[in-house]
Amino acid sequence: MGATITIQLPREVLHATRMTSDELRVELAIHLFQQNKLSFGKAREMAALDVWTFQQLLGSRAIPVHYGPAEYAEDLATLQAIAAP
Repeated sequence: MGATITIQLPREVLHATRMTSDELRVELAIHLFQQNKLSFGKAREMAALDVWTFQQLLGSRAIPVHYGPAEYAEDLATLQAIAAP
């Protein structure tokens, strides 16, 4: 991961949520993914989870992965470029 920023929250906010700062970061990543503000990869990176764990977490919350025809075409083009001599 590149440069990072720090978000300052009043300690009372963290206590009110009854969450750790890591849990809050995961929740923010999920929310931003759900709102289409972050891609799966960036949200997973923000949550500091591996692909499988993040996928399982989204599935457990019935949050669909945003993967449509445009993403498929992009992935296919990438795979073809990699396979090309």
